[in-house]
Amino acid sequence: MLWLPNPPDGTQVCGGFDGSESSDFTCIKLETIDGHIFTPRYGPDGEPTIWNPEQWGGRIPRAQVRVAWEEICSRYRVERVYCDPGFHDETSWETEIEEWAAEWGDEVFVPWPTNQINRMYPAVRRFESDLRGKVLSHDGCPVTAAHMRNARKLPKPGDKYTLAKPANHLKIDAAVTSVLAHEAACDARAAGWADTGPSIIFLR
Repeated sequence: MLWLPNPPDGTQVCGGFDGSESSDFTCIKLETIDGHIFTPRYGPDGEPTIWNPEQWGGRIPRAQVRVAWEEICSRYRVERVYCDPGFHDETSWETEIEEWAAEWGDEVFVPWPTNQINRMYPAVRRFESDLRGKVLSHDGCPVTAAHMRNARKLPKPGDKYTLAKPANHLKIDAAVTSVLAHEAACDARAAGWADTGPSIIFLR
């Protein structure tokens, strides 16, 4: 499938962020007000905001993630971003998320731990429903497509489930981040997020 270019500068977006350290990928995904999910590109070479630690000496380049957010926040009108800080240990992204919130607004950068099943389960169900109902479109990002194919439903108590990888080498981080971006966008719409710019049409 064709990997579509990013929407033009000034587009209104919500986002998701899933941070890791040395095993899983770290990802940023964005969603437009009309339901188009995409992987933003940043820097002079237009690199995607999906970082594989194996390509960075075994550790996620946190400084690069910061650079990417700086560019995203200067290019787009960012309404809300749900951020999974990871585990409460030395690999956590809590400090970075607090720094982003201090710079761009704590109503914009919101901690959203994905290990809380009572919030993750309904977010996954809504994402599945909106995909099935063709409420969403996507840019054809190949990494995200692979992570979507890898994702499995892991049963949880109370007839609930969350997303899990079938094996450690089969990553799902871009899929999880897409769910976060969509949940942020849905909550923002429910709170009155309105289109104040020209309508942008995407191929579905």
